[in-house]
Amino acid sequence: MELLSECKASEIFEGQVVVYKHLYAYLDSMCLKWCLDLNIADIIHNHGQPITLHHLASTLQVPPSKINGVRRFMRHLAHNGFFHITRLLHDDNEEKEAYALTIASKLLLKGTQHCLAPMSNCVLDPTLSGAYHFLGKWTLEENLTLFEISLGTNLWDFFSKNPSYLSFFNESMASDSQMVKLALKDHSAVFEGLESIVDVGGGNGTVSKIINDMFPKFNCIVFDLPHVVENFTGSNNLSFVGGDMFISIPRAHAILTTRK
Repeated sequence: MELLSECKASEIFEGQVVVYKHLYAYLDSMCLKWCLDLNIADIIHNHGQPITLHHLASTLQVPPSKINGVRRFMRHLAHNGFFHITRLLHDDNEEKEAYALTIASKLLLKGTQHCLAPMSNCVLDPTLSGAYHFLGKWTLEENLTLFEISLGTNLWDFFSKNPSYLSFFNESMASDSQMVKLALKDHSAVFEGLESIVDVGGGNGTVSKIINDMFPKFNCIVFDLPHVVENFTGSNNLSFVGGDMFISIPRAHAILTTRK
């Protein structure tokens, strides 16, 4: 085995780059969380044009001592594709740096058709994302899941005891599922020959409702844990069924499972 003492300095520095790259990778998601917490995308959208740092800081009422920090965060987010840096000509004929929305940041705008802000907020929630600090312990535990280690119970029991988190989670899954409309728009042939489908882990039925709207004669069954679906009402061709997928699944021509 080759020891570090036997490696070239350039090789060691390359290794350091790999370590530091992943060590500080969390700053990408934390800057995104900062952007979501302060509704930066919505502020720029409501401004109607690219926004200067001065105007953004004024809107947010940022203390003078933190303005440089805001500039760094905005430039970091721009580097990662969330904003586009441009130049605006002011009345004094002086050009100033300004930030414009990109496709990525437009997906964070509240109330829009394909808004991914709920999904992003859920993934970045400290209580839920904090579970991944216990990967080492999870590896050595024979029967405990990651969330049982971090929360003291499995994720679904946690949601049943914390309705606000269940609502939070369902909203995030619904926002993610809205992207299904784009996927189905030009690929409806995938459902040819089918008359029914069961959406396993379907939550509030967002995906099934999209499918049902596109194919009204299609029979859609939303299948999830009883406490998840108990307050949802179906329609003629859309029904909600409670149960445990590890015990049995309602019969249908096709099974749909969505990413969780």
